[in-house]
Amino acid sequence: MLNEMRLRVTDHGIRISYSMTSIDQILELAIQIQQIAAPTFAEGPRGEFVRDLFLKEKLKDVSMDSLGNVFARLPGKQKKAKELVVSAHLDTVFPPSINLQIKREAERVIAPGIGDNSLGVAALFGIVWLLRERNIMLNHDVWFVANVGEEGLGDLRGMRGVVERFGADVIGYLVLEGLALGHVYHRAIGVKRYRITAKTAGGHSWSDYGQPSAVHELASLVTHLTSIRLPREPRTTMNVGTITGGTGINVLAAEAKCELDLRSENLSTLTKLVHQVEDILVNASREGVKIMAEVIGERPAGEIPVEHELVQLAVLCTREQGLEAVLTAGSTDANIPLSEGIPAVVMGITTGGGAHTVNEFVDIAPIKKGMEGLIKFVESVGEAVSRGQ
Repeated sequence: MLNEMRLRVTDHGIRISYSMTSIDQILELAIQIQQIAAPTFAEGPRGEFVRDLFLKEKLKDVSMDSLGNVFARLPGKQKKAKELVVSAHLDTVFPPSINLQIKREAERVIAPGIGDNSLGVAALFGIVWLLRERNIMLNHDVWFVANVGEEGLGDLRGMRGVVERFGADVIGYLVLEGLALGHVYHRAIGVKRYRITAKTAGGHSWSDYGQPSAVHELASLVTHLTSIRLPREPRTTMNVGTITGGTGINVLAAEAKCELDLRSENLSTLTKLVHQVEDILVNASREGVKIMAEVIGERPAGEIPVEHELVQLAVLCTREQGLEAVLTAGSTDANIPLSEGIPAVVMGITTGGGAHTVNEFVDIAPIKKGMEGLIKFVESVGEAVSRGQ
């Protein structure tokens, strides 16, 4: 172990002295990370905090790119061996105004963003600490990345930059999600998002009654869109997540907007749905009513087969912890490499619940199993991929 380890707050973040178990270290670091607000597009302070910790750990080639992604390299024994990229996203779904108060219970920690994804970022350091504690020297380099833009309208911009930097000449990508213990993501759900705007002349609700209202027109359009029948298999969804408009209760609204999210496990099914939606949008305008739509997000689909070495290794590492490995699909940072045919899997750190709510929580005890699974994966992935080639 790193002898004794404590985390204490200073004006510049945390300083490390030594005296607890590695699992306690990881949880305490996750709490420190969670206390730094990191809304999508405003991850800078959290990124700088992580960069400073990478430097304190004396990792190599520590840097931050123009997007705000933070990089650090743990050298392996073989300089020409392919590298493993391990990433965790910095951003949260919460605005800067959210109360980040933490509540501790005997078996869990409750706080906004603690599992998604403060614990995932802390696990980057947990991997470093445990490898060093056990004197495990890898043959390959490991690049640790704390990336931006995973949530919401970030549109995976951080991971797009990461994949652009490293490309396909890597062992693969291991993406960490704090609340996904027991799940192995190897399929990427395709997503397309629109901002739809309705515009009219507006007017007075009494004297101009009968003239179109942007709110009414948009509500009617949403009803039309959500009447589209969606297949259960492959799983396909549609959601209007936000709707705004109007200036007063007695005003015919001149403008209203909504944001629409389309998803499917199957790319062709998503494409069909996109065509249906866009046909409706193109034909929605009429005299006195203008309907406009812009694409505000697109997460490409992709997958690697269950038989792939990375998937099989992730399953093995999970089962060795006495857990049932659930193979699944999701919309995560792994979408980007998977969509380009680059091997990637998502693994989790612990169990918990309430993701994306102020009552989000992580279970403490399973963190040990999650970290043991990650260490086994990072240690074995080079050999596993070599055997499969």
